[in-house]
Amino acid sequence: MRLAATLTVFSIAATLTAWGAQPTAPPKDAKPASAAARNEDVRAFTIGKLQAIALRDGRLLFANDGKTLGVGQSPQDVAATLLAAAKPTNRIELSLQPLLVKAPERVLLFDTGAGVNMGASAGKLSASMATAGIDPASVTDIFISHVHGDHVGGLLTKDGKPAFPKAAIHMSTPEWSFLRGMNKEEAAGIGIQQYSALMAAISPKVAAFAPDAEIIPGLVKAVEIKGHTPGHSGYLISSGSRSLLYIGDAMHHSIVSVQKPDWRIAFDADAPTAQASRKALLARTASSGQRIYAVHFPFPGLGKFVRKGDQFTWKAE
Repeated sequence: MRLAATLTVFSIAATLTAWGAQPTAPPKDAKPASAAARNEDVRAFTIGKLQAIALRDGRLLFANDGKTLGVGQSPQDVAATLLAAAKPTNRIELSLQPLLVKAPERVLLFDTGAGVNMGASAGKLSASMATAGIDPASVTDIFISHVHGDHVGGLLTKDGKPAFPKAAIHMSTPEWSFLRGMNKEEAAGIGIQQYSALMAAISPKVAAFAPDAEIIPGLVKAVEIKGHTPGHSGYLISSGSRSLLYIGDAMHHSIVSVQKPDWRIAFDADAPTAQASRKALLARTASSGQRIYAVHFPFPGLGKFVRKGDQFTWKAE
C-alpha cells in the first residue's frame, strides 16, 4: 500500500518550527535514572525530570546487496559510505531498542520490538525489561510508531497472549486502519507472524488518534512523519523545556539514512515522500538542536543530528 507521492512534509515541518526556541540539550547535572540500570541491554537517562530507559530488543542484519538501504545504488557506493565511517562494508546492521519513560502515575513504552517475528536475533524486550526491573504489568501506555513486525511483535508473549495486560495502545487512525485492513498473508509480508492473535489481543485496547494529536497534554505529542507507512508517527516527549523526539522508522541507519537521505529504503511504502520527510527532519532538528531517539540506530539510539556543510551526521550521546 503506497501513500500518494503528492503528500508532503507540511505536518512535520509545522510541528518542528516551534522547536527552535526550546533549549533541548540535557541538563549538565542530569544523572541516569538508576546507576545499576546501565549495561549492554539497558541504558538509563533523563528527559528533564522524567526517567527514561533504552531497552535492547536485538538487531537486524541485511546484506549490502542494493535491496534494503540504498535501493538502486551499487553495493560499491553503499560500501564506500560505510567505509568512510569505519563500518563493515558487506552488511547493513540495524539495532532495535524500544524506549520506556517513567512519568508521574504513568509508565510509557514506545514501540515493543519484534517478539517472535524476526527470529533469534531480536525479541529480547522482556529480558531487557527484567534487567531494568520493569514489570510489564506496570506499563500504562504503549505508543506504536507503525505496525511493521519489528515494532508490534512485542505486544504479544511467545504464546500469543497480551504482553502488557494493563496498557492502552496508541497508534494513529490511518495506521490502525492499515492494520485492520490486512489479511494474514499481507500481515506476514510486513513481518507480523501472529496476525490473528495480535488483532484479538489489541483490538479492545487500541486508542487511535488523529495525526499530530497531543495524546497526553504536556507529555506526549504525536508527530506525523509521512512516507514509511500510511500512518507512521514520531512522538515528542516533553518535560518542561526539555524534550526528546522519538523518530520511529523515519530513519533506519545512522550513516546511510543521515548522510544519504535521498537513497531509497526498501521498507518505505512511498519512497519519494519518505525521502522528503528525512530531509525535512534532518534540517529542522539540526537547526533547533532537538534531542533524538532513533530506534534503529546503534544502541542506545540517543543523540542529535548535526549539519556539516551540505550534509548531516549523527552525534550520539
